[in-house]
Amino acid sequence: MTSSIDRPTAALAVILGAAGVLHFVAPKPFVGMVPKVLPRKKELVLASGVVEVAAAGLLVHPATRPTGGRLALALLAAVWPANFQMSIDAARRGKPAWFVVGTVARLPLQLPLMAIARRAARST
Repeated sequence: MTSSIDRPTAALAVILGAAGVLHFVAPKPFVGMVPKVLPRKKELVLASGVVEVAAAGLLVHPATRPTGGRLALALLAAVWPANFQMSIDAARRGKPAWFVVGTVARLPLQLPLMAIARRAARST
């Protein structure tokens, strides 16, 4: 079992922890990202915030890192459609071009985060 946390895993834990807290402190932007077809948007945002904080905490400790990695990977895959929704909405609502480009550029950035989570899931 790896006793120390590597930088990518630590960064993922920080990202997930910070995002999770933001889901409670400022849920409105996250609610707006939830795909239109899903009900109970605020509840989904709060639930995903709980999962993000839990995954972050699990990633930090070597004994729970594999579980944290699996949880983070599942979460990142589950919320990816919200990132697409954000890009679609930004374009439809006539947001500034820099913002639309930023939301589109963000989409492939989910892949390295998922790779870090997958590697953490495989740690022993």
